[in-house]
Parts: sequence; structure tokens; C-alpha cells
Amino acid sequence: MNNDELAHKLNAVRNGDKIAFEEIYKDLQTPIFTIINRITWDRTISEDILQEVFVKLFLSPPYPLNNPRAYIFQIARNLAIDSVRKQKQNISIDEISKTAHHPLDNFSQKMDIDNALKNLPAQECEIVTLHIIGSLTFREIAVLNAQGGRFYCAEIRITVQFSGLTIQ
Repeated sequence: MNNDELAHKLNAVRNGDKIAFEEIYKDLQTPIFTIINRITWDRTISEDILQEVFVKLFLSPPYPLNNPRAYIFQIARNLAIDSVRKQKQNISIDEISKTAHHPLDNFSQKMDIDNALKNLPAQECEIVTLHIIGSLTFREIAVLNAQGGRFYCAEIRITVQFSGLTIQ
């Protein structure tokens, strides 16, 4: 679902359309869950946060935005980060890779991504996940991370390329 379709469906949700909400949920639940899980590394907590994201969307859908998909991912990201801060957990990347979830079809591709993500610092892992799973552009990710600027976007591309992943 592209941003225009998502904006249209969010407008329908504001007008009480439960079917539009179900369509948004079906389309975004996997990428949102994956983004949350890459931050919390706990499936149960990630599922709870996923539900919290959609409850917020249902009760108070955002008004027209330029990029509603990025806005929703930002809500998920913020809730996940808040949850981690509350728990004050420090988990190694090796432990993280055991519970990682990827909504990809090809097992080999999943393993390649897991291996590449193991070697990245946490912030870079989040960037790659937002790009691959969340389908956000590097510029959108830079804005979410409050870094901005072409240099940072180029740095993200270089990080992803040297990690052995193919980006578009």
C-alpha cells in the first residue's frame, strides 16, 4: 500500500470505516512488527507494542500527512524505544539473531540478512531494517533519526553496501 492509498484509508478510518482499518493492519502488521522486534528483541513485547500502535491508529488516526507510512513507523519506533528504556535490558547481537523475525520468503536471503545484521551496530541494524522491511527511503530514515542531510544518507548507503546487502 503506497502513501496515497494509506492516507485515503486513514481518512476512511477517521470516518469510522473498520474495513479500511483491517486493510491497514493486514498490510502493515508484518513490517511494523519487524521494526519493533529489531529494537526490543523480545517477541512478546513486540506483539504488545504492535497492538498498541494499532490501537493508537484506530482511536486517533492522523490527519493528512505527506508520509503516513513513515509517521506510523515512527510511532512504532518510539514506543519500542520507550519500552527498551523502561526495561533497561542489554542484549548482545548474538542473542538478538536467535529471535529475529524476517517476513521474507527465501530462507537463504533470511540467513544472509541475519549474518549481515549481526555485524552491524544497533543503530545501523535499525536503519537497514527500516529500509528493507519498512520500505522507507534513506532520506525518510535520516529524518526519522533526526540526522538529515545528504552526507548521512550516503553514509547509510555505504553501511548497507559494505554489509553485503543489496539495496534499491
